[in-house]
Amino acid sequence: MIHSKLPDTGTTIFTVMSQLALEYNAINLGQGFPDFMMSEALIALVNSAMLKGYNQYAHMNGLPLLREKLAQKVKKLYNNSINPETQITITPGGTYGIYTAFTSILEKDDEVIVFEPAYDSYIPNIIINGAKPILIQLQFPSFNIPWDEVKQKITAKTKAIIINSPHNPTGAVINENDIEQLKQIVYNKNIFIISDEVYEHLIFDNIPHQSILRYPELLEKSFVCFSFGKTYNCTGWKIGYCIASPLLMKEFRNVHQFNCFSCNSFVQYALAEFLDNEDAYLSLGKFIQNKRDYFQKLMEATKFKAIPSHGSYFQCYSYKDFSNENDMELAIRLTKECGVTTVPLSSFYQSKKDDKVLRFCFAKKEETLKEAAERLIKI
Repeated sequence: MIHSKLPDTGTTIFTVMSQLALEYNAINLGQGFPDFMMSEALIALVNSAMLKGYNQYAHMNGLPLLREKLAQKVKKLYNNSINPETQITITPGGTYGIYTAFTSILEKDDEVIVFEPAYDSYIPNIIINGAKPILIQLQFPSFNIPWDEVKQKITAKTKAIIINSPHNPTGAVINENDIEQLKQIVYNKNIFIISDEVYEHLIFDNIPHQSILRYPELLEKSFVCFSFGKTYNCTGWKIGYCIASPLLMKEFRNVHQFNCFSCNSFVQYALAEFLDNEDAYLSLGKFIQNKRDYFQKLMEATKFKAIPSHGSYFQCYSYKDFSNENDMELAIRLTKECGVTTVPLSSFYQSKKDDKVLRFCFAKKEETLKEAAERLIKI
């Protein structure tokens, strides 16, 4: 008999809604993946790397050249000198990086501050490591962090705080005041930070990304996780990286080496060369913002009301003015009756808190967004 380590965890909402979308041939604005073509130049570099024979194991920590290029990028963007040998590890995706970070530091009965709505991997990652998630709800509808409540919930057992900016599922972003509050809370305390920055370059409205990498004193006690899949519109590649202090990265690699060990080499060779094209990631925010703006304009013709999004692939929309259905019921009805699939925001809360809000992914072709909006007008 198996005693489940995650007895209360079912199938992810993304799988559930994507399966429903397939069943009803609906436009899938639920799961966060683009439906447009990624860079043909990057594809060509991958093909070239395979043909050149770069198909065997890469270094456990990641291709040295790729780590060197990432360190150069961090220096240019955030004016922080990162040692590529001791502080960067290439991972099979950002979610893997977050799990490995948790596993590197958590012990039985530790506590971790988690802000809800939260990306669905965080809490299972904490529980499977024998620790306890301490849930704090972001302030609706701005989704700001209530720092006074954070201070109240810090205890001797608090091992970590996980932050996510730009935020999935809401598109909220942290600001300099948030960073200052975080500094005060962790100062002289044995509290680590896990910073989910997979949407690093998908930030809008000329807002600067407040990466932990900007703040050396915070990086000393942080794991910062990134995703090439989100940066280069190739989510199916499942490749990312983690940056931490040398001491923390040593522990991270202790877990990594006996789990994944090494990521696909030919993709790493291609990415190392493609990183020289700075415009590919520097222009991404404007490109995706145009999609947000386009979809938001289309949605003005529907009954849904936009909640501001300043980053990520996502925007939340309220429907409280026209329906009393719970958000899961409406998400299912939209799929079946309108042929548009979304994700209910309540699925990102352990309590299933229902504010009558659905999350839409706007990282799609214009024709996809236009057709979806036309269908939603009928609701």
